[in-house]
Amino acid sequence: MSLLGRIQALLPDLPPSERRVAELVLLRPVEVISAPVSQLALWSEVSQPTVIRFCRRLKCAGLTGFKLKLAGDLGAGIPFVHARITPGDDLGQLIGKVFDHAVAGLARGRQALRPEALARAVEALDRASRIECYGLGNSGVTAQDAQMKLFRLGTPTLACTDSQMQRVAAVLLPRDAVVLAISNSGRTKSLLDVVALARASGATVIALTRSATPLAKAADILLAADVQENPEVYAPMVARLVHLAIVDVLTVALALRKGPAAITRMEAAKACLQATQDPG
Repeated sequence: MSLLGRIQALLPDLPPSERRVAELVLLRPVEVISAPVSQLALWSEVSQPTVIRFCRRLKCAGLTGFKLKLAGDLGAGIPFVHARITPGDDLGQLIGKVFDHAVAGLARGRQALRPEALARAVEALDRASRIECYGLGNSGVTAQDAQMKLFRLGTPTLACTDSQMQRVAAVLLPRDAVVLAISNSGRTKSLLDVVALARASGATVIALTRSATPLAKAADILLAADVQENPEVYAPMVARLVHLAIVDVLTVALALRKGPAAITRMEAAKACLQATQDPG
C-alpha cells in the first residue's frame, strides 16, 4: 500500500495531535514535501516532536525519510486531494474537487484489494448454499446492492439491514452459508455481535471493511477497503463508492468462476428488465 493509503487507513486510530498532522499531509502533500518541521508544526497546530513522532509511526526514521517516501508516491502518480471544498467555491471548482476526491479514493481502494483475498472470497461464495449480506446505515445500502447482484448468479441471497433481524438470521444460518458483512468503520458493536453469532452457526464470514479493525479481525476473509473518509464536512462519502466497486469486482469474478450458466442467468435478468423500458 502507498504511504498516503496507509495514512488514510490509520487516520481514525491516531491520537488527536497526530491526526492533525495526517490530515495536513493528505490535503497538502506537495507543500509538505518542501516545508521544514517548524512550518509543518505551525500548520498542524502541534509541536515539532509530534510531527517527528507521526513520521516514525509510519515506519520512517524521521521527517527526511518520510518526505522521500511521500515524494515517491507523488512521483509514481498516486492520486491525492490537495484542495479543500469551501463555501466560496464556484460550481466548476466544486465539480472538480468532488470528482478528484472520488477518483483518488477509488484508486486507493484498488491498491488495497488483494487478489488472493478476492480469490478466497469467490471460492467461499461459489460453495455457499446461502448468502446473506449485512450492513447498517449507509453500509446497508451497499448490502442491498450486493444482494441484487449476487442473487442473479443462482444462490439464494438475502440483504439484512436491521440489527435485530441480523441477529435472528445469523443464529439460523446453515453451516455452509456465507455472510458478507459490510462496514466502513469496522467497529459497529451490533454488527460485530452478529458476526460472532454467524461464525458460531458455522457460516463463513467475509468482511468488506478497513484493515486492522475489529470486524477485519473477526472475519474469516477480509476484502480490505482502506479508504478513510475525508474529515471535511462537505466531502463526499468515498468509502461507499469503494465498497460498491468491490462488490462489482466480487460479482464479476464469481460469475466467471461459475461459468456459462451464470452468464446466461445474468443475461436473462438484464433482458427481462429491458422489456420494461419504453423503447422511445
